[in-house]
Amino acid sequence: MKLSEYFEKAEGIGVLATADAEGKVNAAIYARPYFPDEADETTLAFIMGDRNSHDNVCANPSAAYLFIEEGADYLGKRLSLTRIKEEADRDKIRSLCRRKTTAEEDVGKIRFLVYFRIDGVRPLIGTGET
Repeated sequence: MKLSEYFEKAEGIGVLATADAEGKVNAAIYARPYFPDEADETTLAFIMGDRNSHDNVCANPSAAYLFIEEGADYLGKRLSLTRIKEEADRDKIRSLCRRKTTAEEDVGKIRFLVYFRIDGVRPLIGTGET
């Protein structure tokens, strides 16, 4: 199964871990990633507010995303990521957002669509090697 299909169907909780330029770590709950180009399984994106995680990936492009599937088993994915670019197009971000908002509700909110290269994918538990 393609990674984009996995995240389209999977239900669970995600955590994005980032570190600032000095190595101080931050972890935050994040929704499932977006895959901007269905044919490209090497790039994903997150909508990020103007907060610690965004500040950190601007200073240090390395990040990790841990996704824990709902259920009793320890299933999920661990992704190693590197920030490659970002954009701040409000209309594009609003169109991607799973929680729909109006332009009026977005007034004053600063959000970015941050793109990451996927450097590695592992299962939640173990190395994935058999």
